[in-house]
Amino acid sequence: MTYKPSISSATVTYKTISVDGLKIAFREAGNTSNPKLVLLHGWPASSHQYRNLIPALANRFHIIAPDYPGFGNSDTPDPSTFAYTFDKLAEVMEKFLEMQGFKRYGLFIQDYGGPVGFRIVTKNPNVLEWLIIQNTNAFEIGFSEAWGGLRNALWKNRSPENETAVSGLLALDTVKAVYLTGSTNPELISPDNWNSDYYVTLQRPHGQKIQMDLFYDYRTNVALYPKWQTYLKENQPKTIIFWGQDDIFFTRQGGEAYLDVLPKAEMHRLSAGHFAVEDCLPFIAEKMTAFYDKVRN
Repeated sequence: MTYKPSISSATVTYKTISVDGLKIAFREAGNTSNPKLVLLHGWPASSHQYRNLIPALANRFHIIAPDYPGFGNSDTPDPSTFAYTFDKLAEVMEKFLEMQGFKRYGLFIQDYGGPVGFRIVTKNPNVLEWLIIQNTNAFEIGFSEAWGGLRNALWKNRSPENETAVSGLLALDTVKAVYLTGSTNPELISPDNWNSDYYVTLQRPHGQKIQMDLFYDYRTNVALYPKWQTYLKENQPKTIIFWGQDDIFFTRQGGEAYLDVLPKAEMHRLSAGHFAVEDCLPFIAEKMTAFYDKVRN
């Protein structure tokens, strides 16, 4: 007799799908009849960022967490033929979600997940059921001093000299610092995070060029901040915010600014840094579930 293992609702599966000829890798869990939840990752991470959050929520939601092109286990097309811009990442992710049957869903956005996610939902507000914001910026006041080299040099002039000046952001020690800075429980943060990000994403073929393209294109997000703020103010999505108070990239004021446009949002200020899910996982999972049960349609 051949044994066929059953897959429970809390089991995470690892899949790929072709989107416009690109292999997009993703993690999925939960019963497909459950409310949909999309997790969009930050920099320089991948769906690996949510490896612990997914099973913590899988009994309540049908969850999907993709890797963007150039990140994690998704394809890495040559940047000479593929535009690594936030417009393009959003376009691919939107098609990916449509192909997976995600027509209305909760959206968890962190760091790069914000520019990708805000582009998707401002284009089609009907897809958004509820919003989870975790250290992703939509306000000028949200930039920390760590952005100085990008904002004051690279965005103004993408010269070889200015690229070299910010290349330290792609170093292993920097990636490690992104995870550990601001954490009050660094022993909870696995080294697998920065090793995965650095060796799987940043050191792959074209990896450095891909990231520099996105560093440069990030300036287009700032130009869209007023549009995103207007979207939030006019639509008032049901929103819960988790903000690591000592993020290396985004200030506390950047988190508080969301309350100016979303006065009814539920705010949780965490003693954490950029990747708060690493050391605040039980709290975030519990509060997300309770919030959804309170505000669901």
